[in-house]
Amino acid sequence: MSLQMREGYEGTGPGAITPDGCAVELYTRLSVGDEPDVIEDAVPAGAHILELGCGAGRVTRPLLERGFRVTAVDESPEMLEKVAALDGGVRTVRNPIEELDLDEKFPVVMLASFLVHNGDTAVRRRMLRACRKHVTDQGCVLIQREGADYHTNLPRERVDPSGYTIRILSAEPVGDGVNEVRAEYVFQDAVWTQTFRARPLTPEQFEEALAEADLKVDKYLTEDGTWVRAVPAG
Repeated sequence: MSLQMREGYEGTGPGAITPDGCAVELYTRLSVGDEPDVIEDAVPAGAHILELGCGAGRVTRPLLERGFRVTAVDESPEMLEKVAALDGGVRTVRNPIEELDLDEKFPVVMLASFLVHNGDTAVRRRMLRACRKHVTDQGCVLIQREGADYHTNLPRERVDPSGYTIRILSAEPVGDGVNEVRAEYVFQDAVWTQTFRARPLTPEQFEEALAEADLKVDKYLTEDGTWVRAVPAG
């Protein structure tokens, strides 16, 4: 499988860079937030989770530690190498999310990391259809959305408790409602940047996008609306 940098995406810094501008070494260093707690509270204990866009396993690891089974999907072989090394017997699948066809269904499908905001509407539609295709009729899809001010509260920075700094520097319009976002990650020994394209979605636009894929909101899981549990609409 040949990988090319996606249009409008770029990454700089030490180590391998994935087609969407993510630096593999960076993603092995990023700490996990409250995502595992949100996920654990929203799905049955020990459920088999199809994690779409697993990266280097930042969320995969705590899910395995909490007793979940995980099938982890990513298009980057370097990312999947990191995931395959985790304890817990995780299964890895190398594939772009929008082209996934596993011929099986899962009680839980997860689309995190703001992937639903992909700047390419066609890619977003195919990602959500992949979610619907792989979830059981009684199952759920967990989706992570951007915060309401993600593209407007700029520039901003956050210092992680472990010491590194994340800066969202800019979000410049590039047409058709899409912004080119530039982020910077500063560690004591290295700096990485990532440039990517994202489409802001109001709650109404988000729910319309779900409906196109035969999904509907079951519950907003966090007060800020950034985590959502969706279910098959049919």
